Amino acid sequence: MPSTSRLGRLFAVVAWIEAFTWAGLLVGMILKHVTGTTDAGVWLFGRLHGGAFVLFVVVTLVVGTRLRWGWFRTLVALASSVPPLTTVLAERWLERSGHLAAPEDRIAADATTDPAVRSELAS
Repeated sequence: MPSTSRLGRLFAVVAWIEAFTWAGLLVGMILKHVTGTTDAGVWLFGRLHGGAFVLFVVVTLVVGTRLRWGWFRTLVALASSVPPLTTVLAERWLERSGHLAAPEDRIAADATTDPAVRSELAS
């Protein structure tokens, strides 16, 4: 499995930040609309989540382009920012599939797992 690139780590950090602010906003909405105690959580996390959402979209487009995800992976990553906390699921999926690594590292890792290439390298 290829190691995560700097851009891949940036994507992962921003995905977690986006999910954290989503969770804060959800708690704030419960406090405001269910318990009726305060709207401070919505005020604070609404602003933080708005900024994190925009940052996630920009980072996803940049990382998707530079790491050559293709349109499907990029759209799935972008769509993950809509439901609460799913940016973490997208980050885990991209990490496990090796798509947070640099493209040349993914190609090298694929080449060493291909039996035909392995036998060619061994001889």
